[in-house]
Amino acid sequence: MAADDGIQHRTLIINGINMHIAEKGEGPVVLFIHGFPELWYSWRHQILALSADGYRAVAPDMRGYGDTDAPNESREYTYGHIVGDLVALIDVLGVDRVFLVGHDWGAMVAWYFCLFRPDRVKALVNLSVAFSPRNPKTAPLNAMRAAYGDDYYICRFQVPGEIEAEIAEAGGAEKALRKFFAYRDPGPLFLPKGEAFKETVPLPAWLPEEEFAYYLNKFNQTGFTGGLNYYRAINLNWEITAPWTGAQVKVPVKLVVGDLDLSYHMLMAKEYIHSGRMKKDVPFLQEVVILEGVGHFLQQEKADEISKHIYGFIQNFC
Repeated sequence: MAADDGIQHRTLIINGINMHIAEKGEGPVVLFIHGFPELWYSWRHQILALSADGYRAVAPDMRGYGDTDAPNESREYTYGHIVGDLVALIDVLGVDRVFLVGHDWGAMVAWYFCLFRPDRVKALVNLSVAFSPRNPKTAPLNAMRAAYGDDYYICRFQVPGEIEAEIAEAGGAEKALRKFFAYRDPGPLFLPKGEAFKETVPLPAWLPEEEFAYYLNKFNQTGFTGGLNYYRAINLNWEITAPWTGAQVKVPVKLVVGDLDLSYHMLMAKEYIHSGRMKKDVPFLQEVVILEGVGHFLQQEKADEISKHIYGFIQNFC
């Protein structure tokens, strides 16, 4: 990415933490929310495209990542904390409502942002992760463990320090990042103890070495605990979101998913999307796009196409 791309960077005091944001452009705000193991940088292509199309593109390093503060305890990574960060950011930006674009954990946060504060959202474009209605009978981590076993990656992330130690023993962030970015199997990701990060996996074609170096540098500096804490708060989030059981997401929504994305095939998500049940929970769902032969990190793998999907949808709500 060129050094003179015009993306501006600053750090703001947001909801009691220091948050780094990248931004470019003038116009209606498009707020990009990244997931794991990512950074604002995951939206580099969309920042340039949407700012050129007349929008103010804003992408923070989320709580726990990059140049934003990373509280140590997983209890500080609930949807209340993270949505609170973003509402405070919108306030500092000086706008009432924004377009949201989320991916991976960023998509999960975006769904709950829309449940908690639909008054601050013009429209939502979510990538990879469908809405997941709260099941009052079963905590999500328990369901994942029952379906996939203890070696399932989300289950392996639960014990504080354990997966971090394995990453360190493998020589640092590189092998782990390569494994995560290169994964494009629709089946579940397993990380057996002591076996997960032995190999140095080739990078996917969409991620050149010089761009991968940005991620590698940041994660070697910060480690992974901040990002892993999102996973460690899964059941806590389930507990505290009980009042939203059965609540609908009532903002205009577009969902874009790659058909090789493990999230599309997780816990019957594919059937939920296409059976009509998601439409009942997200009544203003207007488009579902399935990209053939595309994996999880679609905003980087198919950067131009995703930028066009975002622009084509949000321009209807300006």
